Amino acid sequence: MPTDRFPVVTVALILANFLMYFLFQKAGVLTGPDQLNVVEYGAIPYEITNPGRECELVTSEVVCEGQPGVRGEAAPQAPTWQTLFTSMFMHGSILHIAGNMLFLWIFGNNIEDSMGRLRFLLFYLGGGLAAIGAQVAIDPDAAVPTVGASGAVSAVLGGYLLLYPRARVVTVIFIVFFFTLVELPALLVVGFWFVQQLAFGYLDFNDPTAGGGVAYFAHIGGFVFGLLLIRLVVTRRKTPPTAPGRRLAYR
Repeated sequence: MPTDRFPVVTVALILANFLMYFLFQKAGVLTGPDQLNVVEYGAIPYEITNPGRECELVTSEVVCEGQPGVRGEAAPQAPTWQTLFTSMFMHGSILHIAGNMLFLWIFGNNIEDSMGRLRFLLFYLGGGLAAIGAQVAIDPDAAVPTVGASGAVSAVLGGYLLLYPRARVVTVIFIVFFFTLVELPALLVVGFWFVQQLAFGYLDFNDPTAGGGVAYFAHIGGFVFGLLLIRLVVTRRKTPPTAPGRRLAYR
């Protein structure tokens, strides 16, 4: 869906995420980020729920002050309040950041257009904070760094679903060795994604080893934030195009 104004904030956020990944995290296309950096600047629920107690990486394991069997003090770490924001711009791999930034580009420009640049920036950051809050509420003593823009992007998805459920999204559908590009309504694309997060979050809650390190409840928290807040901050809405869907088959 075309926008009336160039999405300055959306583009700036995408650039900021990539700069953080390649420069601040010192990651590459084929190599992941430095784990010491992830532990120090990622949002760790244990640090949030235990003010003054810090965590650090010890022989590939995150150890926190005050945990059973842990003695001594951790090396000085970044302030916990700072990690709430730095974690939103950090990622675990090139695929992680590529997926998040693709979703932000597809859906963020229209949400920014609907509320203006400053409101969109605050909405985005607020969604990220809500996402971290939801993850902490589910597992307050977890000593696992939470990183990624997916919580903030989830807020954008929640807002988009409510504002433009009939807008059409070009979607890749794989059929064995073939794939097809299909224009599907946002209600179906985003709604299916959210149902996935609920299902995987439920499985992860009952069996933490089944989650694969994905913060599903952060996604859920950000999405719900977007649903609840979007009508309070939006200043204008556009009518999505009603052109029929097109299919292009490739082999």
